[in-house]
Amino acid sequence: MLDLTYEMPKPKTIAGAKHDWELVIGMEVHAQVSSNAKLFSGASTQFGAEPNSNVAFVDAAMPGMLPVINEYCVEQAVRTGLGLKADINLKSAFDRKNYFYPDLPQGYQISQLYQPIVGEGEVLVEMGDGTARMVRIERIHMEQDAGKSIHDMDPHMSFVDLNRTGVCLMEIVSRPDIRGPEEAAAYIAKMRQILRYLGTCDGNMQNGNLRADVNVSICLPGAYEKYQETQDFSHLGTRCEIKNMNSMRFIQQAIEVEARRQIAIVEGGGTVDQETRLYDPDKGETRSMRSKEEAHDYRYFPDPDLLPLEIEQAWVDDIAARLPELPDAKKARFIVTFGLTDYDASVLTAEVESAAYFEEVAKGRNGKLAANWVINELFGRLKKEDHDITASPVSPAQLGGIIDLIASDAISGKIAKDLFEIIYTEGGDPAQIVEQRGMKQVTDTGAIETALDEIIAANPAQVEKAKVNPKLAGWFVGQVMKATGGKANPKAVNELVSKKLGS
Repeated sequence: MLDLTYEMPKPKTIAGAKHDWELVIGMEVHAQVSSNAKLFSGASTQFGAEPNSNVAFVDAAMPGMLPVINEYCVEQAVRTGLGLKADINLKSAFDRKNYFYPDLPQGYQISQLYQPIVGEGEVLVEMGDGTARMVRIERIHMEQDAGKSIHDMDPHMSFVDLNRTGVCLMEIVSRPDIRGPEEAAAYIAKMRQILRYLGTCDGNMQNGNLRADVNVSICLPGAYEKYQETQDFSHLGTRCEIKNMNSMRFIQQAIEVEARRQIAIVEGGGTVDQETRLYDPDKGETRSMRSKEEAHDYRYFPDPDLLPLEIEQAWVDDIAARLPELPDAKKARFIVTFGLTDYDASVLTAEVESAAYFEEVAKGRNGKLAANWVINELFGRLKKEDHDITASPVSPAQLGGIIDLIASDAISGKIAKDLFEIIYTEGGDPAQIVEQRGMKQVTDTGAIETALDEIIAANPAQVEKAKVNPKLAGWFVGQVMKATGGKANPKAVNELVSKKLGS
């Protein structure tokens, strides 16, 4: 079981204000679906391709071209909904959202306003203090992504790359259940983790494949509780949307900045306007982008080119049966199966690749020892070199081989670290390297005793001191290890020193 205590969300109060204010935050996560083709065309979704090379006639809005829905994208949306414990709607429909997109040639976006494919779900968000928050999911709908406008290639013109136009997005909309910047970042991290485990989005925030719109409002203490009781948004303050955030650190900063801006307005006697804003990390401020439109401003209407989407429960059940083990379940299993701490299990399951790597290393071995080597030695070295587990030069089989040599007393922990360095930089088979380079641990107590006797004979004064103060016996252990080139079995050395010196 997860060592977590579920608590109701705790508010984030803002220091320095005249009154106590609380934050209320909702998130709209835009996750680009992992698929080879776009939502309504067969054009490639490859990232980094030559500008405007992945554009079908439908994407370019050529006359007479009709959209054809990509079944795999629908499957990915259903898989995501199931992973978030959400309701799957067997009937959904697509609508047209109308307003000018410079990088979406058709001049409207095909989305799902009235009948989304996924209904209500939930996400358990773990906080660093051992508690957890439940954030409710309101809906997930599919829609087309827009292209990309490029403004820094010419001082007088903007360029448009339509490669991303029509790529399938899942918009995952939360309820306003998040109460602070740290909680918002933890929510995004958990959402990214789940999506990557499911294989429905690669979670690459740097490329914009996962980004979020953050809705921030402030309210006086007690107002949120009234909203919870009544579900009446009038109890909450006017929200402002911070658009296109693709960094967890910037999300936290933007929420703090926006909250302080709203508090200053309200405490100064003004009113907060509902609008869409952008965060400028260089200036540490949010600035107005446009007034926040309501649904009727977009003139939504059912897309006449697409029939309602109807799926069968048996198909949904088949997808559910093929879901992978998700992060919370994997973490709980690691704790029970391998005897790991909650912290170690969290670190190892943070990324799906890390969890798979560890499990291969730990198979048939001491789980705690395997976790120690994966987290401290391997992860530590990779982090130092700014690499992730996919770039590890040490394979699970190689690291497992090192652990086998430790378990069999063929090498000591110190020798193992030297061996790890060789494997990391040069590669090779651990057992063969130990044999070829004479790195085996000295377990012959006769040889160890001979070395110890020589040291004792050469240092009578130190012997007398050690007999008076047993703590000084460690000096002899160190000398034996030095004399044997660090190859003596530390346990055998300590036992012999204790026996010889009577400590």
